[in-house]
Amino acid sequence: MSGLMISLQDAVAQGVLWGIMVLGVYITYKLLDIADLTVDGSFAMGGSVCAVMILVFKADPWVALAAAAVAGMAAGTVTGLLHTVFEIPAILAGILTQIGLWSINLWIMGGKSNVPLLKTETIFLNFIDMTGMNRQAASLVIGIGIAIAVSVLLYWFFGTEIGSAMRATGNNESMIRAQGVNTNMTKLLALALSNGLVGLSGGLVCQSQKYADIGMGTGAIVIGLAAIVIGDVLMGRMRSFGSKLASAIVGSVIYFVIRAVVLRMGMDANYMKLLSAVIVAIALCVPVMVRKWRLKKSYTEGV
Repeated sequence: MSGLMISLQDAVAQGVLWGIMVLGVYITYKLLDIADLTVDGSFAMGGSVCAVMILVFKADPWVALAAAAVAGMAAGTVTGLLHTVFEIPAILAGILTQIGLWSINLWIMGGKSNVPLLKTETIFLNFIDMTGMNRQAASLVIGIGIAIAVSVLLYWFFGTEIGSAMRATGNNESMIRAQGVNTNMTKLLALALSNGLVGLSGGLVCQSQKYADIGMGTGAIVIGLAAIVIGDVLMGRMRSFGSKLASAIVGSVIYFVIRAVVLRMGMDANYMKLLSAVIVAIALCVPVMVRKWRLKKSYTEGV
């Protein structure tokens, strides 16, 4: 039982840290209706930049996190420029950036696929030394604190004029363009902001697990979509924007808890990506099938 509780505690902590990445995916997927595949690369980029800043440049762990967020924003900006300036479809622009980031991340890590941080200072290690908490509890407390701060900042930002314009771009691009808003700029800012959060999450996960890996972002977009779908199912009746942000993080936590329980039941970890894909596919397909069934039923009753 204690082993299960430790696994669940670790899953909740990881879910909160990854939840910041899910917030980034939420911005592009829910607000702009773009499934930005840059995420897989920018998450790993955040981790690799964070690790190198701490290990090679001896930077403060918080400075390394800021550098990870800036690196993610740079990756999102590249995707945004490819999409808005060169008119490459958003999904293809994300794929191109993601592929390029694989090599860039290897270059950042000095040609190594894995950079360990076993004997280096991290925000989690400092917090553990200060409070005496265990690793899971420290990750959970720090993760919740940063997630709340990020959510509050996003809630404030999307209430500003530029933030409202970004939300309106996803709702009705033609209408907001007729109001004189440069929608290319709002898309560019949204992609940069989204991947900045993804890079920040990658840096946090890197410091939490004490290593950066070239493949740590593989499947991140699927995890993000699965978490958003789970959050919508659980908190879909809540309509406020703040609750939507909270649902993204809650969905991430539930996803990692489900994954921990399934692994404890003996499922091969190699099949987790398949499970995530099935969850997303079912969640996206069921509403469509229900809508078609209701439409068909209404025609039948009319006859």
